[in-house]
Amino acid sequence: MEIGARIAAAQLTGSARSKRQVIAGPLAGMLHDDDAWYLSGVLAAEPGQPFDPDEVPWAIETVRQAFAAEGRWVHAEFVEEANPGLAEALAEQGMTIVGRLPLLVVEPAGLLVPDLPEGTTVAVVSSAEEQTVANAVAAEAYEMDSADSPYKADPADGGAVIVYVDGVAAATAAWTAVADEVSEVAGVGTLHSHRRRGLGAIATAYATLNAFGLGGATLAWLTPGDDGADRIYRRLGYAPRATAVHLGDPGGHLADLR
Repeated sequence: MEIGARIAAAQLTGSARSKRQVIAGPLAGMLHDDDAWYLSGVLAAEPGQPFDPDEVPWAIETVRQAFAAEGRWVHAEFVEEANPGLAEALAEQGMTIVGRLPLLVVEPAGLLVPDLPEGTTVAVVSSAEEQTVANAVAAEAYEMDSADSPYKADPADGGAVIVYVDGVAAATAAWTAVADEVSEVAGVGTLHSHRRRGLGAIATAYATLNAFGLGGATLAWLTPGDDGADRIYRRLGYAPRATAVHLGDPGGHLADLR
């Protein structure tokens, strides 16, 4: 299986564990019980398989109706190489393509873990209390009122790391539930007071390392938020192998998809 299709298939498998599915032709609407906008979305129903363009109009209308019934905003994330042309077909039905981001991947042998500066330590979150600490770091880093990632006792279900500097929790990163031996590394955040010290790179590397060693993944992926992050991730061994396409219906949180 091509790497883009492998990642897209893992997204679908992992999402289905915690969300209700609305399968409509080439689309899989994934509805989460929590109404936070980013938890529900649309994926490709058959990664790696060609789709029938004639099915797209009724498929997206079916998903829109299902999402509207539960007050959810329709947005989608596809791996372009897994389903080429699907994003454009949805744009013809009124969705807005917000952007295309390089999808960076790394395998265990290719991961480069930075040395820890003096006074810096890294811990895997191993309790609900430590998860609260990681959430607090993420909330401040992303300037949110709060972050509510739950603690997961089984690393195969996902996990997080905290980077401490002289005993102060300063950065964090997480890996998602492992599906088909694939995990996404996400939620990389550093306190404003501790930025430009390489802590985000350390958090990313150790989250990736533990996705492999504890979670059982053999492939990790992420999408950089900007060119600076892209350069950092590539120095850790991540390399572009596919393209993530983000799109959504007009309104909603289009700016947040960039």
